Amino acid sequence: MFRLWLVAVAVLWAACGCAGRSARLYTEEDPLELLSSGSLKPAVINSSSAWIVQFFSSWCGHCIQYSDTWKLLAQDVKDWQDAIRVGVLDCAQEENFDVCKEFGIKFYPTFKYFKAHSASTDRGVTYRGADREIQAVRQLMVSILQNHTELERPQHCPALEPYRSAELLPLIGQRSDHYTAILVEGPDSFMGREVILDLLQFSGVQVKRALSSELPLLDTLKITTFPSVYLLQPNGSHTHLHSPKPLRFFFSSLLRSLPGVKRSSRLDRPSYTAVGLGDKRAEPMREFNSSQVYIADLEAALHYLLRVELATHSTLEGEELKVFKDFITLVSKLYPGGGSVGRLMETLSDWLIRLPLHTIPYKAVLDLLENRVGIPGVFLGAELRWIGCQGSMAGLRGYPCSLWTLFHVLTVQYDSDQSALRNTGLEGEAAPVLQVMRRYVRTFFGCEECGRHFERAAKDSVDQVENAEQQVLWLWEQHNRVNNRLAGSLSDDPLFPKAPWPSPSLCASCHEEKNGVHVWNRNNVLHFLRRHYGAANLSQRYSVSGPADIAPRHTSSPEREAEGRAGGGWVAALGFTGVDMSLCLLLYICSGLFLMLLFFFFKVRSRRWKLRYSRLPL
Repeated sequence: MFRLWLVAVAVLWAACGCAGRSARLYTEEDPLELLSSGSLKPAVINSSSAWIVQFFSSWCGHCIQYSDTWKLLAQDVKDWQDAIRVGVLDCAQEENFDVCKEFGIKFYPTFKYFKAHSASTDRGVTYRGADREIQAVRQLMVSILQNHTELERPQHCPALEPYRSAELLPLIGQRSDHYTAILVEGPDSFMGREVILDLLQFSGVQVKRALSSELPLLDTLKITTFPSVYLLQPNGSHTHLHSPKPLRFFFSSLLRSLPGVKRSSRLDRPSYTAVGLGDKRAEPMREFNSSQVYIADLEAALHYLLRVELATHSTLEGEELKVFKDFITLVSKLYPGGGSVGRLMETLSDWLIRLPLHTIPYKAVLDLLENRVGIPGVFLGAELRWIGCQGSMAGLRGYPCSLWTLFHVLTVQYDSDQSALRNTGLEGEAAPVLQVMRRYVRTFFGCEECGRHFERAAKDSVDQVENAEQQVLWLWEQHNRVNNRLAGSLSDDPLFPKAPWPSPSLCASCHEEKNGVHVWNRNNVLHFLRRHYGAANLSQRYSVSGPADIAPRHTSSPEREAEGRAGGGWVAALGFTGVDMSLCLLLYICSGLFLMLLFFFFKVRSRRWKLRYSRLPL
């Protein structure tokens, strides 16, 4: 009877739509392949890469609990996908009943792996191991690749076998078009093979592993600790690669950050051969220090935001106007740059607060941005000058990077001085910077799909942020999630590939390893973020500063009068300077009304005169 009851519960569970839980268990945003009855065979049969597939059931409690581990595994080996891919298939979906039966799935979850170039009759090999934690499955994936013959091996997978001293010693001192990293490790270590696969999608560097038993190599390179990495540079020089910690994540990150190493597309990797350092940037890049934040990037973010994105809205009213006011208020109170841009944001905020209108034309905002009333010391550069956010080519990084940077700075500024938002109407929110950012992205941000992703993340967790510290960490965590999702996509800059941030070179103490898997030390991350985005770490180099003395617009110069008329600045044409902006706008409106009254007055008078003269005798 009890068994019948269990069966009935299971049937009802599936019938009520719980089988659809797979949509929540694994989604399109997870870094793995969602397979089905129609896509399983085309994916794994005669594939150019190997596969490891988890067959699960969405009503299986253990499968549900294990899903987070499988997602973390998929994220951990995301850059291995040209050699071996990770997939899932839900056997609780009715459409998948037959294919699960065909592949012999009896228990959940079942792991099967498929070699590259599998035959149509291949139904995979079941993994029988009891250890299903990330490190064990990752090492299984390495073993799967090594079990291929030379002819079977995935097209883009390099050899994973160790090199001998006789093969490596002749490379020392030789010039090349790429770096060569020699990773020396113990015989039972998987680290060398994992680092090789971590660098699979990067050009400009090759990783070769050697064992600690290769004494001639150890003597020549003076290697005494394991694992160690010895770096052969393209110019023929060679040296030890210093790593704060002898961990896989550190070695992989340091090699990816070498000058000239970049993420390459599949078109750049027709087969595993030596690759060059790639095309150069059309225009020279500005020199910058990645350990600093540049005021110029914040200025460029505001320039694009106010002059480009906002310009798509001819008028601001209702909710749009409120969101814009909140954003300007937030920036004016927390912007750390000061100077002409800071004064402009304060002026704009004061003007918006005092303005007794429910609708504002964008043109009026633009007049203030262009300082057509000539207020001294108020200035926003008219140039997009990216520094820390510059890309290797047009369209990469730039504005999205600088907008992230701006909000990171604002979260840290609020964390250091929460009284700054007192009496603004924003102080009642637990995470005011995130809430304003959320409303701005939803209302004005030009990338609609990006906005939907951010809104989805905010909807899921931003309301759980309870204090300023959590606000700083929430934004950092979401930024890393976006980087993980976009790594390797068309929007990923090959010279600045998206990777977990901060890198070990910026904050070694932020990174740790637990059970062979990279983890963050959140306390050290928070300390780093406070220092990195703090006012003391903001560089004024390249920042835009207004002219020492902005010429007043009321001068009688014909050129200035023509400039005012051509720019459409009615307020400037009135010749005001150094006066309150709210008064300027009211005078602007009153002047327009007065001119309209004069127009109608003379129109009526002209009709009366015309009528009077038309009645005069000829």
